[in-house]
Amino acid sequence: MKIVVDSREQRPFTFAHERYGDVEVAPGTLQTGDYSLVGLADKISVERKGLDDLVGCLCKERERFEKELQRAVGLDAFCVVIEASWGELASGRFKSKMNAHSACQSVTSFMVRYKIPFVFAGSRQGAEYITWSILHQYLEGTTKRLKSIIKAHGVDDAA
Repeated sequence: MKIVVDSREQRPFTFAHERYGDVEVAPGTLQTGDYSLVGLADKISVERKGLDDLVGCLCKERERFEKELQRAVGLDAFCVVIEASWGELASGRFKSKMNAHSACQSVTSFMVRYKIPFVFAGSRQGAEYITWSILHQYLEGTTKRLKSIIKAHGVDDAA
């Protein structure tokens, strides 16, 4: 699996854990999100957020963040993976004066409006695993569909 990490990502995941198997990580420029698959950036992407970064996107950076969510709607698969728990957001464990209830309502509003999941992974390690898993599952599903199409049309794999 070849993962593209947006070159602007400040603390990129390494995907170095043995459970990830054979993963290559390459920097690149992604129009939407922080992580994708080589050759499939127009199909799938994952946006990674720390808790303070997420809350910043609900306040000062809201317009920019909503534009990214609008672009993401056109992808086959997209999600926002947060390196914190919902409980941390709901209890206001972030460096902002934003009201915790308002932050929660903004997130749920985005999920409903854009039909984009926000996955609260609980930790950075959890967020890396979920990011890998989403990319892996998309690649596996796409590979199976492609093999099925090739078989249905009698196309020789070696051609």
